[in-house]
Amino acid sequence: MSAGDDHGYSDSGTGRTDDGYSTLGGTRQTRTRFPDGGGGDGYGGSRRPARSSRSLITVVGVVVLLIAAIAFANMGGGGNDGASSGGNGGGNKAGAAPTAATGTKPVTGKNGTIASGFAHDEQGAQSAAANYSVALGSAEMFDKTKRDSILNAIIAPASLNGFRTTLDQAYSTQFFKNVGLNEDGSTPAGFTFISRTTPIGTKVTKNSGERTTVEVWCTGLIGLAGEGSTKPVTDGWFTIAMELEWIDGDWKAVTHSQKDGPAPVGGDTRASSADEIAGAVNGFGGFTYAR
Repeated sequence: MSAGDDHGYSDSGTGRTDDGYSTLGGTRQTRTRFPDGGGGDGYGGSRRPARSSRSLITVVGVVVLLIAAIAFANMGGGGNDGASSGGNGGGNKAGAAPTAATGTKPVTGKNGTIASGFAHDEQGAQSAAANYSVALGSAEMFDKTKRDSILNAIIAPASLNGFRTTLDQAYSTQFFKNVGLNEDGSTPAGFTFISRTTPIGTKVTKNSGERTTVEVWCTGLIGLAGEGSTKPVTDGWFTIAMELEWIDGDWKAVTHSQKDGPAPVGGDTRASSADEIAGAVNGFGGFTYAR
């Protein structure tokens, strides 16, 4: 667990978290923001007052960044040398530019619905941690059979029983009720249950060859979409720390911990209706995440 992180899962992979947006154990408790007025659909469809000054600053900032990007792209006469190609010059740029892709194929296969066959290096560990974070924060974790399948695919054998026991206890009848689900974990009729984690970026904090610790900065969605929902879908920001071990030709998770943030200032975008949110989550598929 990260230093100073008093909540979340312990390094041993046991113990239920009380973190407000935990992706392990599904204990992400959400805060409901209701519309200011009497209108809307009960989901948060009213528009917050526009903050024109900040919006103007944002637009100006984007324009300045675009101009700078165009100028940078035109430097060097547009030649197709090694620095801009997929060769060694471009492949080694990822360390200096964290958002740049390495150009190396992330995986060679999949284990069920989860990517597998990651490279035995820092890039492979980061790709594995990102994909495993998505799986552990998914709605499938609320189903016992699907949860066990996910854990079997991504957790190190020595840690598997601890993870399974902890999560079986966490996904209790009372917890299901707290997040708006039926007592058996099923979704009430007329609603769509949403739990989705999206990695924003990754970094290696410790590497010893066979063991690598990766931090994954994420945003996520959790809640019930539907008319009259008392648990509307909200977003959150958090950072996951995952220790991985190289076992039988792939990375497996040994420990998992989490802390809040970093979180940006909320924007001025109008909250969508419940139907729009449900349609978006059902209509837009996920990604295989790679460094």
